[in-house]
Amino acid sequence: MTILQLKYVIALANAKSMREAASHLYVSQPALSTTIRELEEELNIKLFDRNNKGVKITAEGMEFLTYAKQAVSQYEVIEDRYIDKWKDRKHFSVSMQHYVFALHAFINTIRKYDVNKYSYSVNETKTDDVLRDVNNMKSEIGIISYSKSNEKLINKLFREYQLTFTPIMTRDTYAYLWKTHPLADKKELSLDELTDYPCISFDQNSESEYYLSEEALSDYEFEKHIKSNDRATTAELMASLNGYSIGTGNMTESIALRDDFVCIKLKEEDPLTIGYIVRENHEMSDIGKTYIEEILKYKEPD
Repeated sequence: MTILQLKYVIALANAKSMREAASHLYVSQPALSTTIRELEEELNIKLFDRNNKGVKITAEGMEFLTYAKQAVSQYEVIEDRYIDKWKDRKHFSVSMQHYVFALHAFINTIRKYDVNKYSYSVNETKTDDVLRDVNNMKSEIGIISYSKSNEKLINKLFREYQLTFTPIMTRDTYAYLWKTHPLADKKELSLDELTDYPCISFDQNSESEYYLSEEALSDYEFEKHIKSNDRATTAELMASLNGYSIGTGNMTESIALRDDFVCIKLKEEDPLTIGYIVRENHEMSDIGKTYIEEILKYKEPD
């Protein structure tokens, strides 16, 4: 089994056809088909069902795909750090849920390092991806949150992924509304008052067996609910449909959004604890230490 074979599996799983995957990989269809078949024979499992309509990944293939993605991701980290011709450049990566203050801390960190060559990465992603990224060292630090409803589960996952969590802040629950929303002038709101408007939340669907919402009130049954996986799309939905989202009130720190949205305290309480995660016993890099210093500027007094 080779990294190239794993990359072929991932490409084929993401494509609609063998032709599309081969085109994306810049190989011939027979070469791609042969590579997949040889891997299936080596593993003694069937990764894809093939018919005249195309290819479809099997249940065994889906399980294998999860491990293939992790292996390729880890290989790319090693390649970037140790094999790449620019291996002497400075490296740093952070994975985070959708928190603007964490992005600002990242910006402030890299501004402090005047280097000629660097490779920095900030990954705004799903909760289980943040956990995995830090566990496999794709990212040195992760920014993550939990509420009372998923506290036990998230702490269980911290142990399983061998991660150490340090709390930074606990935030009350707010509704974010477009500035011209009919309820934008309210000092406080309840979810009952927002029933007629769609709630826009971040889509956390993933390969994980757990659903790990990054938002408060994740177990509330919203009558109108739209999921989005993009910050700009969420903002557009909120503006166009008089929608709202639920969060910590930190959206006002965004340069792009602070003049267009308002944050209103919700009567329903489900505080979020936000903090950072690192691998257990990990020796932090200098730039990692600087990022933590920037993050801790947001830490609430004990």
